[in-house]
Order: sequence, then structure tokens, then C-alpha cells
Amino acid sequence: MICTRQLAQRMVAYALVFAPVTLMSAEQALPRGEAGAEGLDPARLREATALLEQFVADRKIAGAVAAVTRNGRVVYLESVGVQDLESRAPMTPASLFRIYSMTKPVTAVAVMQLFEAGKFKLDDPVAKYLPAFDRVMITAAQGEAPRRPSRAMTVQDLILHTSGLSHRTSDLYRTAGVRSRLFSMDTFIDNITRAPLMEEPGTRFRYSEATTVLGRLVEVWSGQSFESFLATNLFAPLKMNDTVFVVGPERRARFTTAYAPAPGGGLRRTETEEVPFTERPKLIEGAVGLVSTVLDYLRFCHMLLNGGELDGNRILQRSTVERMTTNGLSEGVLAARGGPMGWGLANVNVMMDKASPLYGEYGWDGTAGTIFWNDPARQMVTILMTQSVPANPDGIRQKFKAIVQSSVIR
Repeated sequence: MICTRQLAQRMVAYALVFAPVTLMSAEQALPRGEAGAEGLDPARLREATALLEQFVADRKIAGAVAAVTRNGRVVYLESVGVQDLESRAPMTPASLFRIYSMTKPVTAVAVMQLFEAGKFKLDDPVAKYLPAFDRVMITAAQGEAPRRPSRAMTVQDLILHTSGLSHRTSDLYRTAGVRSRLFSMDTFIDNITRAPLMEEPGTRFRYSEATTVLGRLVEVWSGQSFESFLATNLFAPLKMNDTVFVVGPERRARFTTAYAPAPGGGLRRTETEEVPFTERPKLIEGAVGLVSTVLDYLRFCHMLLNGGELDGNRILQRSTVERMTTNGLSEGVLAARGGPMGWGLANVNVMMDKASPLYGEYGWDGTAGTIFWNDPARQMVTILMTQSVPANPDGIRQKFKAIVQSSVIR
């Protein structure tokens, strides 16, 4: 006999299984296609699903949603495991994930929309729009006084992470208390401009809080709140109806729980922020704030892959997208970064190894287990979303991607 709690869990599961049908309108959906007809081996894609299922069975992740598109058609869309280990609500294509740094490419698109509108130039000093940046200083060498940078930090420095700013998890920023979701944007800007720069602007790639500064610049340039600008200029025209900064009551049944490894094996629930994503934070960030679904983010990826347009809605000019998705780092900065990856104005890694079959592929990931890859040469998008801290347990991303790559037969 089924107890009341079990019955409730099954009813929630049933509702969530059918949620994509009711929550995603026909106009939101990308066209479906057959893997074989689009040049992918269906048997290999089934192996990708088996891999994800094994990670669930081994209690390395609670669940995942993954998608692959080819030539604009969804040829693979699979959900495995559960959103929450206690409720047993299953993962579905409508499940909501904290996408963390996959917010950054969204912010970059907003920035470049305003660039196209003539609101700023890439070589403009940040202090032109945010005067507090006039006071930034560089970390002094031992025994020396702090000094001013030899040149001003520019908007392009912020986008390319060559600003000299540091990351929210750095010892410097944690000690100084630079960033918290409890802070207002004014407090954040005040804090980050009082902390020293790590190096001269333009001299090194250092992944940083620069994208949250860009979110504030979007507000200055547009006269709108950052949240409102994204909703009006990106999410509405792209029909990204589930991409939000706050998970309200109407979406909470689809919001995934974040998990970390438990002592002795298995998983334990973990909180990723001091202000949960179900509550409105004071700090609405360009760097890490959004929650989204695989289905929504597919639409964003396809807009980029299509050269700035989707379903007749032009978000950016093709030439701008081409500029954003190629390497923007100088030769010196690129050499110091090392490896085959450049960095583009879209806030994405860019594969620069011309000998690689993935030459030109670009994408980025998130702290809590989400990642995407856009492959212009093969006209493919691959997305994998889990909710795991650390983000890549036992190399799940590389293993999943390798199987997807090997599925390409023409």
C-alpha cells in the first residue's frame, strides 16, 4: 500500500514529467530532428545517456538534462535522475538550474547590443561611466607604496578579463569582503574599486568580477535596470521564458537542488549562496546570477550560432557575433594564458588549434555544473546541466562531450 508521502511524490513526479508540454509553447520549441538524418550515430548518443545514468547510479550526481542540436534541429534531449533526492521529483527538460558563469555570455550580448547602439566605445575608460574606477590602485610589491595603473582600465578589458580585477573566490576579495548577494550594487562597486588591482590592465587574462561591473554599465548606458534590460531585449524576443534571477513560487517545483559529495560517499544537499535563488538578492549580477533551463539556453546558443538571429528576431548583427566568438586576447596575453584556448568578447573560451576538428568551437560553463559548447563548423550545440559542487565530478563533462563528438558520422 502506498503511503501518503509516496503518493504525493508520485503526483509531483507525474506533473513534472508532463511539464515541458504545458510550460513550453510551440513557438519556443526548436524543431526536432532524427540523429541519423542529421549525421549523428544514434547508438553513440544512447551511450551518452548511459554514461549520465551511470553517474546517477554511482551517486556522483543526482540528475542531469542534456541536449544536442545539429543544423538547427534537436536530435538529442535526455533527462536522467532526479531534481531532489528527498522528493524524488524527476529531472525533465523544464528543470531549472543555477547557471552561474553561463550568465556571463548573456551579459556580454547585452553589452554588445548597447555597443551597436553607439552607447560606448570598447576603448572607453570604465571611469568615464563609473567614476569610482578613477581611484583604483595596483597591488604594491613588498615594501613599495600602492601606485596608479599606467593606463586606464577600459570596457574591453572588462569583457576580456584583462582588467586587473580578481575573482569573487580569491583570497583578496574574500578577505576584503568585496562581493555578497546581500550587498547593493553601489556597495559592490565601492568595494571592488577600493581593493587593489592584481596587475596592469591589458597585461594578463584573469577571470574576474568584471562581468558584474559590466551589468552595472548596462544600467548606465541603457537607463534601465540590468534585470529589466535583459528581460526586454534578450529574454522576451528569444522566448527564454524561464531564464530569471529569482525562482518564484510558480517555478519552484522545477528548481533543482544543488549537491556536494557527502563524507563517506554519496551526496549531500549544499547551499551555494548566502541568499538562496528563491529569494531576491540585493545584488543582481552580470557574472553569476541567472537560473535557466536547457531548453531556454538552447535558444540563446542558437541565436549566437545563427549569427545573432533566431525565429526572425535579430539580437545582434552577424559581424558583431563573429567578432565576439573569435579570440580577442592580444598575442602576449594569449601566450601567457597558455593552451589552445583563446577568449572572445562573448565571454567564451574559443578553440584556436587549427589542427583540431573542433577549431572555432566556443562555449563556457558554470560553478554548479552547467556547460555549453557551440560548434559553428559542424553546426552543433551541446549542453549539459547538472547541479553539482564541484562542477565536474569525475570528469563528467569531458566524458559526455567525447561521446557526443564521436557520434558525428558526417
